[in-house]
Amino acid sequence: MTTESTSPATPTVVPPRGAVDRAAPPPRRPQPAPPFVSSLVAADCAAVLLAALLLDPQQRGAALLMQLTACLAALNAYAGLYRPGAVASVLDELPALAGRAAIAWCAAAALLAAQSPRHAVGPAALAAVYAAHLAFVCGCRAVLHHRRRAAARAHPRSALVVGSAPDAQRLAGTLAGHPEYGIRPVGVVATQRPDGPDESSLPVLVTPEEIHRAVIQNSVRDAVFTGAARPDLVALLRHHGCAGWLVGEDDDGTRPTPMSQHLWGHACRRLDPPPAHRSPLSKRVLDVTVAGLMLAALSPVLLLCAAAIRLSDGPGVIFRQERVGQDGRLFTLLKFRTLRADDEEAATRWSVAHDERMSTVGTFLRRSSLDELPQLWNVLRGDMSLVGPRPERPYFVAEFSRVHPRYAARHRMPVGLTGLAQVHGLRGDTSIEDRCRFDNHYIDHWSLWQDVCILLRTAVSLLRPAGS
Repeated sequence: MTTESTSPATPTVVPPRGAVDRAAPPPRRPQPAPPFVSSLVAADCAAVLLAALLLDPQQRGAALLMQLTACLAALNAYAGLYRPGAVASVLDELPALAGRAAIAWCAAAALLAAQSPRHAVGPAALAAVYAAHLAFVCGCRAVLHHRRRAAARAHPRSALVVGSAPDAQRLAGTLAGHPEYGIRPVGVVATQRPDGPDESSLPVLVTPEEIHRAVIQNSVRDAVFTGAARPDLVALLRHHGCAGWLVGEDDDGTRPTPMSQHLWGHACRRLDPPPAHRSPLSKRVLDVTVAGLMLAALSPVLLLCAAAIRLSDGPGVIFRQERVGQDGRLFTLLKFRTLRADDEEAATRWSVAHDERMSTVGTFLRRSSLDELPQLWNVLRGDMSLVGPRPERPYFVAEFSRVHPRYAARHRMPVGLTGLAQVHGLRGDTSIEDRCRFDNHYIDHWSLWQDVCILLRTAVSLLRPAGS
């Protein structure tokens, strides 16, 4: 195996299976809670209705009113006005609200004049309607934000503070002394325990099991990161349903936050999930179509492989093993058995080329990659995709995630039968660091055409097999 072998010391994205299976909570939506968001949407819709009644008491433009409401809601959602930061104020939102309301009402007036010139709205009437709309929506939002701040002070959300132990303890003390932010620290997540005596009353959490217990016992809903946010810890806490917040200046300084978005002078911004590259519909359609056709076309080959294994190595044609899929979910991977019946592949033993435990038939199947054909059924089931990072066993996922910082990010998309790393010769006992880099490059630059290209290159490479 081409990686260092050291003892686990830091949390990984894939904690031990038992810890996840026992009581892993379903992912929760980041704050603010849906009732608050729906109240903001209702306020925007009510403002449109009120202004439209002032403009047209007979509601002759009912269809136009519906279009205006949908347009304004879409513009506000795109601007993030339904996902306010940790500290929200209507004064901070006013420029965005005013600009989008002006766009929506000007567009509505232009459409109304085009459909019915005799009902065209004059500049004075349009300005009055626009002012009424803006005043109403600002008033409603001011009340909603005030009630949200009061509720946060009265019922603070439990949070974990993540970072180096001294910095995290200082920030936790600051948040505990300022309840107006609605955050109650209940623990500190650090990469290692402090050497000296712990003067804080908050527990220092290091292992995934400790983090999991703290999230469950304290109903943790937020994770506040000090300094640079490590991707593995962000993914682990997001897996437990925690909304992430980055406190402090960004490393590159390219994403400044508004002046009002701070926690007692510390700049604060939400850590949004990575872009939704994962499993788009077009990718799934390609998977089902190609996998179904290949299973039908290759059924004689599958039967021949099964018969050869049965005659050569005895019963037990299909080998099943637990692997880690998208978002750390475990699934059962299917392969043709290539080791003798009394030499099953262990979950913690690394596979190498020319394994002496392989039979003659098994060696041929591996060199030709025919042993991977049953995974077409995994693709049809939705456990895998045709193209993506190759799935690995939980033990090695934990090890590699600890040694290689970007390894855990491979699980943002479905795992695959083949991938960009494999078509560049990174199969079997090759560099994990190189494979990790290729896999993340594939995810960051995914396109359906690239999937097709990788499939074609895989088909060509099978004509000159070099083992797996």
